[in-house]
Amino acid sequence: MLKWAIIFLVISIIAGLFGFTGVARTSKTIAKVLFFIFIIIFILILLLGKLIF
Repeated sequence: MLKWAIIFLVISIIAGLFGFTGVARTSKTIAKVLFFIFIIIFILILLLGKLIF
Protein backbone atom coordinates (compact mmCIF):
# COMPACT_ATOMS: atom_id res chain seq x y z
CA MET A 1 0.00 0.00 0.00
CA LEU A 2 2.90 2.33 0.72
CA LYS A 3 4.15 1.59 -2.80
CA TRP A 4 0.88 2.91 -4.24
CA ALA A 5 1.06 6.03 -2.09
CA ILE A 6 4.55 6.73 -3.43
CA ILE A 7 3.40 6.11 -7.02
CA PHE A 8 0.52 8.59 -6.65
CA LEU A 9 2.88 11.11 -5.03
CA VAL A 10 5.23 10.87 -8.03
CA ILE A 11 2.27 11.24 -10.42
CA SER A 12 1.18 14.31 -8.45
CA ILE A 13 4.63 15.90 -8.67
CA ILE A 14 4.98 15.21 -12.41
CA ALA A 15 1.45 16.47 -13.14
CA GLY A 16 2.14 19.61 -11.09
CA LEU A 17 5.32 20.29 -13.05
CA PHE A 18 3.45 20.07 -16.35
CA GLY A 19 0.61 22.30 -15.12
CA PHE A 20 -2.13 19.70 -14.72
CA THR A 21 -3.28 21.04 -11.36
CA GLY A 22 -6.51 19.02 -11.23
CA VAL A 23 -4.69 15.74 -11.76
CA ALA A 24 -1.97 16.78 -9.32
CA ARG A 25 -4.50 17.65 -6.63
CA THR A 26 -6.37 14.36 -7.09
CA SER A 27 -3.17 12.30 -7.05
CA LYS A 28 -1.97 14.11 -3.95
CA THR A 29 -5.24 13.38 -2.16
CA ILE A 30 -5.10 9.69 -3.09
CA ALA A 31 -1.47 9.48 -1.93
CA LYS A 32 -2.34 11.08 1.42
CA VAL A 33 -5.30 8.76 2.01
CA LEU A 34 -3.28 5.65 1.15
CA PHE A 35 -0.41 6.80 3.36
CA PHE A 36 -2.67 7.34 6.38
CA ILE A 37 -4.37 3.98 5.84
CA PHE A 38 -0.92 2.38 5.74
CA ILE A 39 0.08 4.12 8.99
CA ILE A 40 -3.14 3.02 10.75
CA ILE A 41 -2.70 -0.60 9.65
CA PHE A 42 0.97 -0.50 10.70
CA ILE A 43 0.08 0.77 14.19
CA LEU A 44 -2.69 -1.84 14.57
CA ILE A 45 -0.29 -4.63 13.62
CA LEU A 46 2.27 -3.33 16.11
CA LEU A 47 -0.33 -3.23 18.89
CA LEU A 48 -1.69 -6.67 18.07
CA GLY A 49 1.84 -8.06 17.98
CA LYS A 50 2.53 -6.66 21.45
CA LEU A 51 -0.73 -8.09 22.83
CA ILE A 52 -0.19 -11.56 21.36
CA PHE A 53 3.52 -11.95 22.11
